Amino acid sequence: MTHLVQADYLVVGAGAMGMAFADALIDHADVRVALVDRRHGAGGHWLDAYPFARLHQASAFYGVASTLLGDRRVQQHGPEAGLHERADVSEICAYYAHVLADRMLGSGKVEFFNNCEYVGDRQVVSHVSGRRFEFPPRCRLVDARYLAPDIPSVTPPHFGIESGVRVVPVNSLAHIIDAPSQYVIVGSGKTATDACIWLLAHGVDQAAICWVRPRDPWMLNRAVVQPDPAVFLGMAADTMEAAAGATSLEDLFLRLEDAGVMIRIDGSVFPTMAKTPTLAHWELEKLRTIEHVVRLGHIRMVERGRIALQEGSVPIERDALVVHCAASGLRYPPTIPIWGPREITLQPIRAGFPCFGAALAGYVEATRDDDAEKNRLCPPTPYPNSLAGWANMQVLGTRAVASFASAPDIKAWADTVALNPARVPPGDGRSPALQDALGRLKTRGPSGIARLAELVGASI
Repeated sequence: MTHLVQADYLVVGAGAMGMAFADALIDHADVRVALVDRRHGAGGHWLDAYPFARLHQASAFYGVASTLLGDRRVQQHGPEAGLHERADVSEICAYYAHVLADRMLGSGKVEFFNNCEYVGDRQVVSHVSGRRFEFPPRCRLVDARYLAPDIPSVTPPHFGIESGVRVVPVNSLAHIIDAPSQYVIVGSGKTATDACIWLLAHGVDQAAICWVRPRDPWMLNRAVVQPDPAVFLGMAADTMEAAAGATSLEDLFLRLEDAGVMIRIDGSVFPTMAKTPTLAHWELEKLRTIEHVVRLGHIRMVERGRIALQEGSVPIERDALVVHCAASGLRYPPTIPIWGPREITLQPIRAGFPCFGAALAGYVEATRDDDAEKNRLCPPTPYPNSLAGWANMQVLGTRAVASFASAPDIKAWADTVALNPARVPPGDGRSPALQDALGRLKTRGPSGIARLAELVGASI
C-alpha cells in the first residue's frame, strides 16, 4: 500500500547540506518539508564516522544557520590554545539530533522519514516496515546526496587482501585489544593524519607506524581559517597577494607556504594533492616524526609480510594491522546548475564551505521565484583535488561571492550567519586589522583572481 504525503519539498539526505538547506528554507518560507534519510537519524556520514573524528575547521563554520554549533569558545589550554573550538563526532551527532527534534520537527513544518530509501519518482520506501510513501508532482525534489562523501567504514578497500591479513577501517582503531608490532596507515588525507596522530597520542612509537601515502597533501594552516573576519579575510588577502605575483601553480603554493597559509608535511616533497583540510602546527610536528613513509603509488595487494603497490613492493611485519583510511572522502561529480529542471542539486557556493552554501541555497529558494535568477545569484563551486582544482575553486568561489553579494538582502542575511567565514560587520564595528584586510583585498583581489584564472587555463 502506498501512502500519499503532502509536502512542498522532498529533501533527500539529512546530512550537513540537507539539514542546512531545510533549516534556512523553513526559516524564510511557509512550506512543508519532507526530510528523508537511509540512516536512523540526522547527521549524514557523521553517524558512521570513526570515534575520534573531529571537525578540521572551527565549529562555528558547521551546521545550520539558525543554530550555532558550540558557543564560539576560544580554547584556553592545550596545543590549540587561542584557536576556536572544534566539535568532535559525539558533539556533532548530538547537535543534529537537537536541531532535528527541536528546530525542525518542533516547527511543525518538517516531517522526517528515517531508515528510508528514496527510490525515484518521488517515492520513498521504509527499510524497516516496507511501507511506501509517495509525494505529489508539485513537490520539489532536493538532492542533498550529490556530494555525499565516501568514508572508510562504508567503503571497502580498493585493493586485494590475502586471507589471514588483518585489514580494518579506521573506525576499528579505537577498539583494538591486541596491539600489533606494526600499524600500516593507508591514505593521504585528513583521515590518515587523524589516525597517525591518534596512534602517537596513545603511546605507539613512530617507528611502529608505516604510512602508505600515494600523494602528499597541501593543507591549510588552521590558525588562519578562524571565525574572526579579520583573520579569515586577512588570509584571503594573503592568498590574493600570493596569486598576483605567482609565475606558476607550483610557485603559488610555495608563496602561500611562505605566507603561512599552506602547510606540507614533508618539506622535501612537493605535494600534488590539494583538498586542503586544515592542520595545526602541533599536528604537523607529530606527523613529521613518522619516518617510514611509502610513496610507491596505490596499493594493489596486501599479503602477509608484504604490500604490493603500483610502483614496487615493501615488506611489513607479518602481524601488521593495515588501517584503511583511503576512501576518497570528497567526491568530484560534474558541477551542474543548482536549480535544474527536475530537482535542486545542492553544492558548495562560497569556496570550501558546504554548510554555508546549502543554507544560502535554502534562503534564495525561499525568497525568489525564478530559477534562472537563483542560478545567476548562486553558481556552484566544485571541491578541489589538485593544485589547479584549488586555484579554480578560488576563482569560481570569488565570482560566486560577487554574484550573491550583489543582492542587498542576501548580503545582509549572509553577514549575520556564523556559517559564513567572511561575514563583515557594519563599518563602525570593524577593527583596524579587518579594515586592513578589506583594503588589501580591494587592492589585490582583482589582479589575484585574474592571475589564478590564467594559471588554471595554462594548466589545462
